[in-house]
Amino acid sequence: MTEPFVCAYQGHLLAGVDEVGRGPLFGPVVTAAVILDPNNPVPGLNDSKRLSEKKREALFPLIQKHALAWCIARAEVAEIDQLNILHATLLAMTRAVAGLHIPPEYVLVDGNRCPDWHWASEAVIKGDGRVAAISAASILAKVSRDREIVELDRQFPGYGLAGHKGYPTKDHVAALYRLGVTRHHRRSFRPVREAMEAAPQPEQQSLI
Repeated sequence: MTEPFVCAYQGHLLAGVDEVGRGPLFGPVVTAAVILDPNNPVPGLNDSKRLSEKKREALFPLIQKHALAWCIARAEVAEIDQLNILHATLLAMTRAVAGLHIPPEYVLVDGNRCPDWHWASEAVIKGDGRVAAISAASILAKVSRDREIVELDRQFPGYGLAGHKGYPTKDHVAALYRLGVTRHHRRSFRPVREAMEAAPQPEQQSLI
């Protein structure tokens, strides 16, 4: 169960921010920012990784309905390859907070680092299990990204994307050597780079 995080700004317009997708070899990194309504709480919030897919899917529309404000943002594969995954994630977090239609008075970010932005903010280690707003953000980000990867699995069969969501499983890495690299793969990540260097990429995959 999510525990409240006590800070000097409790009672103000507090936004929680989290990301999903730093580790995968495939697809964007997705972030979300959420300002919850203290008078209209969403029961059952927790770190998205601790919730079943069914529970996350059930909470997704409830968060969107009951939150005072929410925004889902992202950094694309090209930005990840250009900036590196850390800075692309910080960029996506900034986009998420900037996209809130209500400006937050304070921002709590899951992890150990906040972006270099103008909002008053604080990083919270394991915040997705401690701060309700961060838990809500983690659910929005994960459900959104998972849905996208499942759709891309239909377009790019053979990689097992619907199962591993782009993470570097043994089967995923083997598929890179067998099928080649798609335009959604992160070429700056070592397993992808090594697969590209090992053999010429199949023309039908290198162009998609």
